[in-house]
Amino acid sequence: MTCTWFIVYAFLSTTTIELNVNVNGFSDSSGKAFIAVFDDPKDFPSFGKQSQGFKVPIVEGQASYTFQLQPGQDYAIAVFHDRNNNGKLDRNFFGAPSEAYGFSNNVRNLFSAPSFEQAKISVNKKKSISIKVQ
Repeated sequence: MTCTWFIVYAFLSTTTIELNVNVNGFSDSSGKAFIAVFDDPKDFPSFGKQSQGFKVPIVEGQASYTFQLQPGQDYAIAVFHDRNNNGKLDRNFFGAPSEAYGFSNNVRNLFSAPSFEQAKISVNKKKSISIKVQ
């Protein structure tokens, strides 16, 4: 009987939930969309510190990716248009992003990136979200 409970526990603890992230607003299909999911507030939104991140093609101004995430956690999503495929969000002379970007909840602050709290989403069941890059 103990073995049966162990198998049930192992199965339940490895269950993931799908989070489908749909991104629109790309001005063209050059380069790739980099879609990143963060599970640690102190790392958000530093690209390179995400828990998962993927470069995906942009087709007709849109991109999407489906993440497999642990249920019952909060996450925040950050996206940018890597137009030149250099793997980073390019910035202008003043330090402002020069490539389009966006965040979950479509939150956008005037002079800084949003906080994890502003962009967080709870994942308790299969979910689909939309993000617009600008």
